[in-house]
Parts: sequence; structure tokens; C-alpha cells
Amino acid sequence: MTAYQYDRENTPPRAIKVTDGAITRFDHVYEVAPELMQENITQQSFPNWDTLRIVHSRAAYLAWMHSHWAGKIVSGEELLREVIAEQVFASGDI
Repeated sequence: MTAYQYDRENTPPRAIKVTDGAITRFDHVYEVAPELMQENITQQSFPNWDTLRIVHSRAAYLAWMHSHWAGKIVSGEELLREVIAEQVFASGDI
């Protein structure tokens, strides 16, 4: 066990810009760019370990939500195929 070090545990890694509206600080963790979160909803400060705890528990939480609330689970890919099919049908390119 190591001693608690506020700066080390509460200073996130350097942000890397992904798009104009998104950054990443940890692998596979995307955040809204902080400059977009200044006016109405400011970002909360989390310790690094808490951010990673939340990220690592996402799959278990989603599985729990699906098993308790979802009558059917639809993948994003499935939805995208439906949207594209509707666009093709509407354009008459069939």
C-alpha cells in the first residue's frame, strides 16, 4: 500500500484531442472537451482511480440494466443498418 498523494491521484493525465468536441485521457475513455462544459454544466473533479473504477464497471452495469429493464437488446450496428436501409428506400435507389 502506498501513501495517499493528492496531486498524483487527482491530477488527470494530459488530455489528447480526439475531435473538436472530445478528448481522451485514459485508453478507451472519451470525454466532452472541457471548454464545452463551462457555461451550463461544469465538469466535476474525480480522482483518477474513481474514473477508472467507473469505466471498468460499465459492462457489468449495462448487463444488469439489460437483464432488469430491457425486453430486447438492439446493437448500434443493427440500428445503423436499419437507418441506412430506410434512407436507401426513401431515395428510391432500390
